[in-house]
Amino acid sequence: MISRATLTSWLQPASPEPAAPVATGTERRALWIEITIVLLVTFGTSGLSGLLSLTESLLTPGNLADQAVALNVARAENQIIDVARQLLGIVKLLSWAALGLYLLWRSGVRPRDVGLGRFRWRPDATHGVGLAALIGLPGLGFYLLARAIGANLTVVPSTIGDHWWRLPALILWAIANSGAEEVLVVAYLITRLRQLGWSENSSLLASALLRGTYHLYQGFGGGLGNVAMGLVFGRYWQKTGRLWPLVIAHATIDSVAFVGYAALRGHVGWIP
Repeated sequence: MISRATLTSWLQPASPEPAAPVATGTERRALWIEITIVLLVTFGTSGLSGLLSLTESLLTPGNLADQAVALNVARAENQIIDVARQLLGIVKLLSWAALGLYLLWRSGVRPRDVGLGRFRWRPDATHGVGLAALIGLPGLGFYLLARAIGANLTVVPSTIGDHWWRLPALILWAIANSGAEEVLVVAYLITRLRQLGWSENSSLLASALLRGTYHLYQGFGGGLGNVAMGLVFGRYWQKTGRLWPLVIAHATIDSVAFVGYAALRGHVGWIP
């Protein structure tokens, strides 16, 4: 049984030690400008696009579940051009993660300070797999429920043709998605909000809401499900200071979804 003290420590965590110095005056303005630019270049714009996509879907006649959205699509008719564009998209996401880490490093926050130090197989890998199961299994059930009640679009993980490079590309997309999201939306954003004097709960909520917003293109279910994921992932990071398990968990969830869909489509009735 979870003790009251343990539950309180998770719901109302103390700031990490040593606490990040709170910016003042010009530093605060500079941080807000930096955060705004980073989000406009990366997931902030994706969030606005998600809102527009959901609005468009709601204005389309019929049920949300009657509409479909593909996560990974072919990017050219020519196979060589297609794989090249797939790789460019993957590199772009990884460069977003690199941007966040670089900006933190320039301000004195090293990658190991945000949980990307030496990889520890036993805790990092096992916690990552555990988080993937904790989020992925209920997440699948929540998606099916949301789609059944018409609150979510039909999500098609991949429409890429059956090429030899499809599965490696899907796994690379999963890794790139996880790296970009966990570095920017968790480590970068929460660290910067701490430096602005935000509480742990306020910064966690902002991070989770951002994650949910840029998944709204999938429907209300996708948005709410990812807010829940953001709350769990963000709190884990705040309590442990380890980012590797989040990257592993997210990459595992996406890999299973992408590769599993490609393998099971046409063999399992409820998979579109």
